[in-house]
Amino acid sequence: MDALQAVASATQIISSMVGAVGALEQASRNLDEAPKRIRSLEEFVCDLENLTQRIKQKHVYKLHNAQLDYQIQSLHALIERLRPNIRKARTIVSKSKIKNWSKVVWNSMAGDPLGKLTQSIKGDLNWWLETQMLAQNVEKVIESTAQGIPVRLKIKTDQGFPISSQCNFVRDLLEQEDSHRVILIVGLSGIGKSCLGRQVASDPPKKFVGGAVELGFGQWCSRAACYGSKAEYQKRLAKKISKFLVQIGFWKKVKEENSGDLDYVCCLLQEALYGKSILILLDDVWEQDIVQRFAKLYDNDCKYLVTTRNEAVYEITEAEKVELSKDQIRDISKEILLYHSLLSEEELPGIAESLLEQCGHHPLTVAVMGKALRKEVRAEKWEKAIANLSTFATCAPGPVSYVNEKDADDTLTIFGSFEFSLEAMPVDSKSLFIALSALSWAGPVPEECVEAVWSFLGQESLFSLIVCKLVEGSLLIKVDVDPLYQVHDMVSLYLDSKTTESTEMLLHGSTPEKTAFICPWLLIFGKENVKKIVEQRMKLIFEILEEKQVVITLESILQALMASNSISELEASRASFSRILGPRIADIISANSQSLIAVSSEAIINIFSKTDYCNYFPSIETASMVDKLASILENCENPLIRTNILTIFAKLAEFGSPEIVDKVLQSIPFNQLADLLSPNAQEWHESIFTILISLTKAGNSKAVERMFAFEIEKNLIKLIECGSELVQHHAIVTLKAFYELAGPSSNSSLQPANLDLLPWQVRLRLERFVMPDRNIPLLPKRQTFEDLIHRVLDNDNKLQNSMRSESAFLLMKLAYSGGEPCIKKFLEYDVIPELVKMMQCHIAELQDSAYTALHQMLFGNGGVLVLDKIFKMGLIDKIAHALESKSVKTREVNVHFILDIVELGKKACLERMLSLQVVEKLTKLEKCGGSGENVVGFLKGMDKCKYLSMAERKVMKQQVVRKVRSSLKGHKSEARILAALDAFLSGGSRVASSSGSRRNRK
Repeated sequence: MDALQAVASATQIISSMVGAVGALEQASRNLDEAPKRIRSLEEFVCDLENLTQRIKQKHVYKLHNAQLDYQIQSLHALIERLRPNIRKARTIVSKSKIKNWSKVVWNSMAGDPLGKLTQSIKGDLNWWLETQMLAQNVEKVIESTAQGIPVRLKIKTDQGFPISSQCNFVRDLLEQEDSHRVILIVGLSGIGKSCLGRQVASDPPKKFVGGAVELGFGQWCSRAACYGSKAEYQKRLAKKISKFLVQIGFWKKVKEENSGDLDYVCCLLQEALYGKSILILLDDVWEQDIVQRFAKLYDNDCKYLVTTRNEAVYEITEAEKVELSKDQIRDISKEILLYHSLLSEEELPGIAESLLEQCGHHPLTVAVMGKALRKEVRAEKWEKAIANLSTFATCAPGPVSYVNEKDADDTLTIFGSFEFSLEAMPVDSKSLFIALSALSWAGPVPEECVEAVWSFLGQESLFSLIVCKLVEGSLLIKVDVDPLYQVHDMVSLYLDSKTTESTEMLLHGSTPEKTAFICPWLLIFGKENVKKIVEQRMKLIFEILEEKQVVITLESILQALMASNSISELEASRASFSRILGPRIADIISANSQSLIAVSSEAIINIFSKTDYCNYFPSIETASMVDKLASILENCENPLIRTNILTIFAKLAEFGSPEIVDKVLQSIPFNQLADLLSPNAQEWHESIFTILISLTKAGNSKAVERMFAFEIEKNLIKLIECGSELVQHHAIVTLKAFYELAGPSSNSSLQPANLDLLPWQVRLRLERFVMPDRNIPLLPKRQTFEDLIHRVLDNDNKLQNSMRSESAFLLMKLAYSGGEPCIKKFLEYDVIPELVKMMQCHIAELQDSAYTALHQMLFGNGGVLVLDKIFKMGLIDKIAHALESKSVKTREVNVHFILDIVELGKKACLERMLSLQVVEKLTKLEKCGGSGENVVGFLKGMDKCKYLSMAERKVMKQQVVRKVRSSLKGHKSEARILAALDAFLSGGSRVASSSGSRRNRK
């Protein structure tokens, strides 16, 4: 019970009490009935008191909320006012009948005391109800007013950076009517440009009625980071502007199909800012044209606050220029030191002023030194820090790519502070930081990659402790929501100077096995010059074919793939690995090593695309290779190796010649497939289902006959009867494929008696194979197909809803029994968009009928055609929008339909739903007292989707989990929903984790 439900329960009890008081008022004229009425009132008060106690216990950690606390206190006050009045009423009616008769005579002259008490109690109850109604009405009025007021965008300030005099100066410039629209804040990296910009934008001048918004660019959005590629640079810039359109509310979500077209999004930017008055903070700009694109926008009252350390941007003439120098930040450097050292001004040693001078009062340098000297009050330690900082600054390498060469001397001091901070840390933290220099820090780096670098250096169990030291020292920045790390651009420059040292450590100064482990990570997340070295090293590993090194490399490739943050990243990583692995795959599989064949099989499954199979599999499509794999399977007891080799067999059949298909069907040990489908072998079921479908596609009825001969059909029926929901789904899909190819006459195991024991959804999908001749009685009045279509499409109000509902039901039965020909006919008459539209109406009967019909069409023969129609017509956008409908029924049917699409959709369809923020909308529904079933259902649907590879499924599920966690952050339902999510993932991931845990064969 949440707080709202609790108050509703209290209101219900008190409303009942009002009725009881009315009865008591009547009983005051008939004193025999009065004791019963008073007893009812006492019971009501007791219920109210118990309810109040339950509310307090349930929401003990939420009583800080003023509204909730007031409502509970008002209940207490009501109970305290009711009890004495009810007690007096009982006293009045508890006297003898003779006394009561005399009281009646007295009351006729002096007034009725019981009636007065009744009126008092009634007044108290009505007072409480009226106050609640008044509060609700006031809230509605305020909400109505608030809806018509535009949102004023806000920016948060940085902790630990005091307000400087420059803040007021910049604010004054913004308030001047004749000042330029662009104000450039320039200065040395780490001097506080971004902090100053956020301070100004967090409290913008009143004339910016739309508030302020921040858009960060960074090195990632620069021509240098794109290695001179104009197309890539424009694509990245377009993505940044698309994100900005979402921030200001012009778009509800980033539209992937348009987010790469720079000219198009710039036109939209002009439209989005038309008539607006917003202060826009463009942070860390590296390219001049970015500022120019914003500055040339017209018909708006926006101004642009730009931070940059690039002198080329500084040369823009049409701009006010504010340069941050050491003199201007001198006044705030001491406050920065106090904040980061966790010392009060009284505790700060007198020599601290010398440290500030040595740091040049540079904010980033002061912050790093302050953290290194945290809670240190001994003056000798501070003296040593000053001496060391001077030494490190002298020895520090010069900046490699710093653009403001005039500030190079100051840069050396900053680098010196990094050196001092590292020296104050444990040796392991320093080693990890230097090793991270090989990575590209133009964008965020996944935590898995940082941890992989650490596992190269030391023990995995210490990773969280070691990396925490780097975060505390301001050398790494951890992203709040996602498990990602990034660095300040000055730290990135420092790491550039250590790249050679890092490369030597990771690629030349270690054992071959360690190098084999780290290479795949560097190929994906390393600097460009490091990637070139790594690619050659990996090619050499696959040429030499030393078993242990190849196994480690392949296992590491799989781990690096799973660290992808999106499907596009996964595709790029797979292309890099397949380019190296593909040409050598025949030699790897030809090796006489079970473990090598097993792990290479898993790598092939996760890396190769359909094109890769066509390009690289002809080299292993030989009868001798099939015999060799079959021989290994005969003598193999390890189920993991069995499953992986069986997968290679299936792929050989799927992409091989007819001769190879026949050879595979003759050689493959179907008895092993049957064993791996037993209920006790749950961790292998997903892979075996994929193998069976591949063999069925390749061998058609021949493959199905072989499977029937080994009673694989019986194993599938057993799994349908006793398996989990996911296993049951895959077993039904596989069994349907068998029966559709072999025909109903082949069915000997699945009988009507078995069918009656199965859930209704299963019976609906399989009954035509068991009872193909079952007749459906004709309707009393014959109807043509066109009649049914007309009834569904007719929006005439005169047509009864029940008739439209009945017609939708008959369409469902036609789709079920008629299969693909009927589906094609539906598509000709545009029935699908009309059914989707019917799901959005506010008549529950029609909504249920429309959803049931669409559900059956999707899951019947020809469902792919329906899904393609929905995708091409953009109906997914309409369905996703309906998740925010005010109608509970509309939300309900559209949630069910979304989950159906997830289960049956292809990769593009799922990516479209993610871009439409479907996960965030489902999470929003869960916030209203949900248990997490919607988001768990979304993940279940992805598990059932047959169009995703194992790698794609895992990456997409990680993406969904990140979205859910981000949407729930700080919400009262966060713990409950995340617990449901974690419970599902821990249960559903046992299969994956079990196979992963067996990879330790180094």
